[in-house]
Amino acid sequence: MFLNYLKGFSIKKILKNSLLNVKSSLFSGNIKTIGLIVDESHFANTQFLIEEFTANGIAKENIELLVYKSKSNVNLATTVTKLESSHLNWKAQIKNQAVNDFIAKEFDLLVSYYDVKKAILLVVTHESKAKFKVGFSTIDKRLNNFMINTNLENYKVFVQELFKYLKILNKI
Repeated sequence: MFLNYLKGFSIKKILKNSLLNVKSSLFSGNIKTIGLIVDESHFANTQFLIEEFTANGIAKENIELLVYKSKSNVNLATTVTKLESSHLNWKAQIKNQAVNDFIAKEFDLLVSYYDVKKAILLVVTHESKAKFKVGFSTIDKRLNNFMINTNLENYKVFVQELFKYLKILNKI
């Protein structure tokens, strides 16, 4: 337990230092593909969240899901990439190939659907090659291009606000 806390602290310090050199990127295209990072230890309605995205015009096959849950006895579909704390080493590097493949994909939009700062989730968001990143305002503002101030359980409000501003920014 103590080693996990120490590992998380060490990784957050490494990440904080690497966030000092973040360069903002400009994305001027339309959003077609979405990468979705969900912390299921705090949010269990992932399927409803995906349904909200599909209701707003995103094809289900264009949504890729990365799920983190601290307990390993989760029953997930085969199309979902599973993220575990053991996938992260002490140098803030992901050592799982499926997770690295998710990070390397150039999604048009990356949605970081978590509001608790967990080291592994922060590293995945930071390392992602997505063109436009969206998350909650409780997470470090340097990780995301756009932040929404709402509760984690209010997934409908989150998606409505997201698509409202994406239309304003001419991303849809």
